[in-house]
Amino acid sequence: MSIRFFQVDAFTNQPFKGNPAGVCLLNSMPDDKTLAAIAGENNLAETAFLLPEQEGYRLRWFSPLVEIPLCGHATLASAHVLWETGLVPRTATIHFYTLSGLLTATCQDGWITLDFPARENAPAVLPEAWQPMFNQEIIHVAYSVDRYIVELSSADAVAGFLPDRQLLLAHKCIITAKGAAHTPYDFVSRFFAGPIGVDEDPVTGSAHCSLAPYWAERLHKKEFFAYQASPRGGELRVIWQDDRVLLKGQAITVIEGTFHI
Repeated sequence: MSIRFFQVDAFTNQPFKGNPAGVCLLNSMPDDKTLAAIAGENNLAETAFLLPEQEGYRLRWFSPLVEIPLCGHATLASAHVLWETGLVPRTATIHFYTLSGLLTATCQDGWITLDFPARENAPAVLPEAWQPMFNQEIIHVAYSVDRYIVELSSADAVAGFLPDRQLLLAHKCIITAKGAAHTPYDFVSRFFAGPIGVDEDPVTGSAHCSLAPYWAERLHKKEFFAYQASPRGGELRVIWQDDRVLLKGQAITVIEGTFHI
């Protein structure tokens, strides 16, 4: 079996920035063990697997450890590959059939727009063992689906946060803060996903499905320019539309090849 493979840096227009994702174009769907092995071989936060289905593509995402129910950057990378290879006209909307339902992607002026489900959040109490990590910088704590949201006192506190990798193995965690006044960003964030084998995800679309309604309540607006302050860094334009979130980003292909199995 031969599988076309691409590695794409997502939520950036520069190589070696943003979040790298693997994208595999399939003629048939391998068994889950093979999909997991390919994702493990790539050792990226996520590898996307695309198979033509109906009027679009079946899309599945795997981390190095498990299948993922929702992934933004690998969806962005998948749409980018389909347009770059000419498999889909740039003027066409791409339909993805996923574990999180129907997702769509469109492209305009070099920016890809993903239509994703919004994720509600509710006030929460931080795990007691985590308290020392944050050095009294906590403004608010919430919980969204499967992850904590921890708002810190400043963008500098987010950028300078030193995670305890062992403590963060127990739960996924978003840290976030209002953007600094001298920057164009409404808010900044970082995301740690130790339970699925990702110490720190460079730029996370699904995290912004939670952050959009979170910051809408605090900033009294629905459109945001966001920055994920990981070492690689990445930018997103985010629009909250009640039960949906539009995620806008750019992407660039850095590797192209073939898996031989």
